[in-house]
Parts: sequence; structure tokens; C-alpha cells
Amino acid sequence: MLLRARKKLRLETERLTLRAPIHSDFHQWTALRRNSEEFLTPWEPAWADDHLSRRSFTNRVYWAQRAMSSETALPLFMFHREGEQLVGAITLDNIRRGPAQAATVGYWTGESHARQGFMREALMAMVHHAFHVMDLSRIEAACLPENTPSRGLLERSGFKYEGVAQSYLQIGGRWRNHVLYSALRMDRRGKTEIG
Repeated sequence: MLLRARKKLRLETERLTLRAPIHSDFHQWTALRRNSEEFLTPWEPAWADDHLSRRSFTNRVYWAQRAMSSETALPLFMFHREGEQLVGAITLDNIRRGPAQAATVGYWTGESHARQGFMREALMAMVHHAFHVMDLSRIEAACLPENTPSRGLLERSGFKYEGVAQSYLQIGGRWRNHVLYSALRMDRRGKTEIG
């Protein structure tokens, strides 16, 4: 019953619908990722040889269903409400309950949709949902220090800089340092736009 309810989860913003990936999204997802490869790969872990294959996408959909059912992650695709065009994806992952009540957010957008405010809408909706529906207390994010657009997005969205994680992820085949940010539901570190 929980899986069925989770599959129907939809977050709406002014211009976007956020929902779980389904098998019929394959062609849009593959086209957007392929057309944005040079734009995305400097910031992401190396793509597997079969990254854009039907089988890989099918595994991604099944992982999303299992993760949502077990409440360990909330992976959502972002669609422009006009025309149902795939814009990107945002995932609340590594959800930790108990005393932590925390999770990590990751995201990507297709090159043709970048710098149009879509990711800020999606991030604000995801954080609101995490704090007010899922009752989380802390959302963490990390990006490469030179990823100025992602850092700006996090800062404009109320995330605060926390420091540097050494050798945080492998990007381009090398262990890379990342800058860490967080948003807190009850933030006492100064004004935040997240509420």
C-alpha cells in the first residue's frame, strides 16, 4: 500500500511537476541526458558504458520504486507543466531517521533548461516537502568548489556553507573535494528563505 501511495506522489511548483520516474520516461530521459552530456559530465560521477541504455533506465525506475517504498530516497523527475517536457531530476537520498532526521539532496538539469530558475523551484519544493511532510530536520548538499552555478543555487535557496569534504566523490575518475551546504528546518544561523 505504501508503494502505491508513494508512486503517486507529485509536487507542483509554478512551472513544474515533480514525480517519480516511470518506464515511459525512457526516451525523454535518454535524449535529454545525451544532448546534455558535455554539460553534465564535469560535475557527475563517470557514466557507465550502458548509462543511456533501456536496461539501465529500467533498473533506475525499479530502484526509485524500492527506495520510495522503503523511504530511503525520494527520486523525482522534473517536468515542465506546459507540454510535459522533462527538465531534469532531483533526489532526496540517504534519508536517515531517528535522532538525525536528515537527508542529502542531489540534482541535475538538462543544458537547454539551465539558468531558467527551474532547479530553484524544484529545490524549494523538495525542501518544503522534506521539512513539512516528511518531518526532516536537515537537508545536506555537496558540489565541486568550482561549480559556481550550483553554489549560487544553494545559497539563493537558503542553504548555508558548512565547509569542505576531502575526497568526497569520484568525478572524472579522480577523488574530488566538495563544498558542503545545509538547510535546517529550525535554522538559528541567520535568516533563511526556507520555511
